[in-house]
Amino acid sequence: MGVRNFSCRDEACQDAGFPVFAPGLVPDVSKPDDPYGEIVGTSLAIRYVLRLVETVAGADSTALLLGETGTGKELIARAIHKRSPRRGRPFVKVNCAAIPTGLLESELFGHERGAFTGAIAQKAGRLELADKGTLFLDEIGDIPLELQPKLLRAIQEREFERLGSALTKKVNVRIIAATHRDLEAMIFRREFRADLYYRLNVFPICVPSLRERKGDIPLLVRHFIISAAKRMNKTIDCVATESMAALVTYSWPGNIRELENVIERAVILSTGPALEVRMRDLNSRITAGRDSAAQTLEEVERNHILATLKQTGWVLSGPRGAATRLGLNRSTLHFRMKKLGIFRSTESSFPKMDWDSSAGEK
Repeated sequence: MGVRNFSCRDEACQDAGFPVFAPGLVPDVSKPDDPYGEIVGTSLAIRYVLRLVETVAGADSTALLLGETGTGKELIARAIHKRSPRRGRPFVKVNCAAIPTGLLESELFGHERGAFTGAIAQKAGRLELADKGTLFLDEIGDIPLELQPKLLRAIQEREFERLGSALTKKVNVRIIAATHRDLEAMIFRREFRADLYYRLNVFPICVPSLRERKGDIPLLVRHFIISAAKRMNKTIDCVATESMAALVTYSWPGNIRELENVIERAVILSTGPALEVRMRDLNSRITAGRDSAAQTLEEVERNHILATLKQTGWVLSGPRGAATRLGLNRSTLHFRMKKLGIFRSTESSFPKMDWDSSAGEK
């Protein structure tokens, strides 16, 4: 059971700009040797991110993944690891937001027997388990302020002590961190150490939201249908044109994670070979989105910079450039664009950008 000949129901789907899916366009299951795992998409935004993955993977430098929740930052981290010389070594993940504050230090650095109440046996920490491999610090913005100096030392010196031990342990580990938070704003509010931020921010990668890569939605829909149909032993042959149009139009505040959940629900409810997303479900989500709070400060800033860049024809410097209009130095504008994931999306191929040069100027 599964997807036999997955396509849109009729030619109107093509007329609306939605591709008809060719068999094998997205594999049913990622191949073991596929360095990008389950990363699906051909949009300019995701291809640019994968180009950055290729660039940093072999460098063994610290990478910082920035982006909204549900955008697939962990998949990007795993892709970096799989493309690196450490790919045969462990990939160890720590979700800093999911572990209680009192236990996070023990999880990261380990402890000796009797180090605290309940420590009945010696335990190696995640940092030690990742020796010669990669340590992925997810939601690094949620790490307690009091623990940040010890983490900074471990990242900088590659050494640490277990709780309850005076013995210093050395490790050879690559650090990849990720967050959906604005770390610079947290530094300003004294919620995050500036020195730790600079140590992590060696090679930042901005992972685009799903609304910035809507051209990938049909491919992602197919990928999730194949996965869900296989698990549920169902056969889904096609997607109703109106359902695909609704999926592409929706803004997806929960990003890829939300899309996956919607598709899984639709597969559960589908009784025939055509996947039909209940329009009222998406309409209620759209209405709720319109009634929700105003845009975040970061979204307002991003939209303002984008509007200014379009007005100047993407000229960055000079008396009529975007930097002058925004009242910023050119280097500051470059930094903000990079942090917010802004690049020319109108090109037909990869944007030829060098963030430390004058690329993009006219």
